[in-house]
Amino acid sequence: MPAVSPIVEFQSVAKRYGDGPLILDAINLQANPGDFISLIGPSGCGKSTLLRLIAGLNPVSGGSIRIAGRSPEEASAELAFVFQEPTLLPWLTVAANVDLPQKLRGLAAVERTAATEKALALVKLDGKQRAYPRQLSGGQKMRVSIARALTLNPKILLLDEPFGALDEMTREHLNEELLTIRAQQAWTAFFVTHSVAEAVFLSNRILVMSANPGRIAHDITVDLPTERTNDTRLTRPYQEQVAEVSRLLRSVEET
Repeated sequence: MPAVSPIVEFQSVAKRYGDGPLILDAINLQANPGDFISLIGPSGCGKSTLLRLIAGLNPVSGGSIRIAGRSPEEASAELAFVFQEPTLLPWLTVAANVDLPQKLRGLAAVERTAATEKALALVKLDGKQRAYPRQLSGGQKMRVSIARALTLNPKILLLDEPFGALDEMTREHLNEELLTIRAQQAWTAFFVTHSVAEAVFLSNRILVMSANPGRIAHDITVDLPTERTNDTRLTRPYQEQVAEVSRLLRSVEET
């Protein structure tokens, strides 16, 4: 069976802003198509910066990043970013907010409408097309943000702690829905979170990062079945994995 070529590859990547200290250093990483990789670590360790480098929003200061053999800038059309806040335009309806990035890319109206309807159905908001952001709950706003990203049919989805501000029940439910969507669309994901439990539930790999400067301290394979439900959280393998990742995270924070 032929070897799988990585879809994302970091080689000795470093990042600093201006003359400031190194934010990231010596980042070596390969992600295969279909990976769901969560990044956890102390505040300020460069998790969000790493996502921005993949997206081509910031240049590297050293080393290189390749996205399926191309630079992040060349591959930008194949990536979508979900930020910490939904960043919805309050004067646009849900459907118009979801349509906006497609419109900015110059896609045809018929194509955009079909993609918007499909994405809203995937995030279970197909009855909210005419609603405005002020009429939505926090969880619904984040669903709109995810739908907006999905309309771009990304090969790589970058998620920067999208569920951090939500209550635990809503967060867990959206975790389950995100995995259901991924099973249908098969994108590769990079997911920033401060929740070990969330990282274990969603991921097949977890990167534990250290700070000052940010480095990958541990690259952990999550040994759980691909299909996960709320019952997964009750199993001993899941709980043991959460305990192990928590231990490694504590060891990083104490150094």
